[in-house]
Amino acid sequence: MADDVSPVLLEVADGVATVTFNRPDAMNSLDIATKVAVLAALRHVADDPAIRCVVLTGTGRAFCVGQDLKEHVEILKSGATDSLFRTVDEHYNPIVTTIVGMPKPVVAAVNGVAAGAGASLAFACDLRILADTAGFNLAFANIALSCDTGSSFTLQRLVGRAKAIELLYFPRTVKADEALALGLATQVVPAGELTEIVTGLATRLAAGPTVALGAMRQSLAFAADHTFLEAVEFESAQMTRTGQTADHAAAVDAFLAKEKPVFEGR
Repeated sequence: MADDVSPVLLEVADGVATVTFNRPDAMNSLDIATKVAVLAALRHVADDPAIRCVVLTGTGRAFCVGQDLKEHVEILKSGATDSLFRTVDEHYNPIVTTIVGMPKPVVAAVNGVAAGAGASLAFACDLRILADTAGFNLAFANIALSCDTGSSFTLQRLVGRAKAIELLYFPRTVKADEALALGLATQVVPAGELTEIVTGLATRLAAGPTVALGAMRQSLAFAADHTFLEAVEFESAQMTRTGQTADHAAAVDAFLAKEKPVFEGR
């Protein structure tokens, strides 16, 4: 694990990598140093075949409240607006595309408020397990900025266009129970049990057929903006690829032997 003063912590255990925003005094807001660190951590876990599931979470009262507005204002007042908004292409987009593109499950353990880009990052994950004290806020309109970090794509696919535009036009905190009803949350759990429940879920995913799970999330992503015929063609290619894995062979052997398969993630 990185030292506890790092803006992002990385811990690996039992095939699960936990990437933690670690600026609790700043509600885990994203200054440049944090964005650079989280991108490096995510790229590392995406490329490591020994890591078979990734958890994204925060320390303290917040998951992540998005852009660090103190740093934002300082740069804005300096007149360096070019560098200010390059952060979308240099940081936010690479971070979220790394989350979406990695060939393994990604779980958001939303321990507290997730606002702005922080909410967008959670929406990009496969599963969102919320503490009952957590919530989402699409805060962009409050600071007269457009949405970013993939939320224009992910949000409406989770809740539909009409609700997405409402949440963007009229920012408010969507508490955990409403988030569950809307489809923004996969599960809501007592805050004190969040770590235990997410650890169990992530460990289960890490013990699964990683190539097949990665192919599933890639197939869904592909199908989201392709035709049906293109989607089934992509599915065919993924079926061929996963059918050649050691995990598939092990699963077939275990089925014939009436045993539970042990997957190695390859």
